[in-house]
Amino acid sequence: MWNGDHRFLLRKLILKDFKIRYRSMSLGAFWSLLNPLVMVGVYTFVFAKIFKVTSIPHFPLYIMSGVITFNFFAIAWVTGTTSLVDNAVLIKRLPIPREIVPIASVFSNCIHLGIQIAFLLLFVVFSGLGVSVYWLWLPLILGIEIVFICGISLITSGLNVYVRDTRYIVESLNLVAFWCVPIMYAITFVPVEYRALYDCNPVAAAVMAMRSVLIDHQAPSPDLLSKFVLVSFGTLLIGLITFRQMRSRFYDYL
Repeated sequence: MWNGDHRFLLRKLILKDFKIRYRSMSLGAFWSLLNPLVMVGVYTFVFAKIFKVTSIPHFPLYIMSGVITFNFFAIAWVTGTTSLVDNAVLIKRLPIPREIVPIASVFSNCIHLGIQIAFLLLFVVFSGLGVSVYWLWLPLILGIEIVFICGISLITSGLNVYVRDTRYIVESLNLVAFWCVPIMYAITFVPVEYRALYDCNPVAAAVMAMRSVLIDHQAPSPDLLSKFVLVSFGTLLIGLITFRQMRSRFYDYL
């Protein structure tokens, strides 16, 4: 069980990861906004102007909500995966629960996510959709996504200690996952026989739930939400069990 010192360390690790990431960048945390804006601009031009996708209302907002949600997953997963190796000195010197390190790495990305979500909500208002009471669903949706990322990061961070190629496998999987999430296409484009797989994909579920709240002004469907919760917390449980089985030899490989 984590005590007060462990919670203090968790907060310090979160802030350290955030500061280190932008320490040598002249634009600092502004990159949290610039990157998704560039991606949304490019994707909107390609799919709206070249491929003539006109069946999706509020298309720039549709893409931005998907890009921000997916980018958070992709970056948090990679940083969570490398966290134990990146903090090898700390792990060897302090008798701390090893789980703190990948979890802190995931939570450090929540600072960037908060900046991007604030910008996204402004974009929603300026798009003419206004403020909605359904925005209250956003903390729950993002919280469940964080649970999933923590679970999968616990698994891959442990594997990365033993097999350093794990990071590059995760980066490759992120490229595949990008096209398995309805970021630039509607879920209605997906053949019916494959839609159940999308419902069981926590990142796809997070994107679809975000759009229900922000664009459709309605709560996520109970079926989608129940699968989202089940898979995310199941992944966290598996991640904790797997991590604790691997951690006994971390010191030797770090």
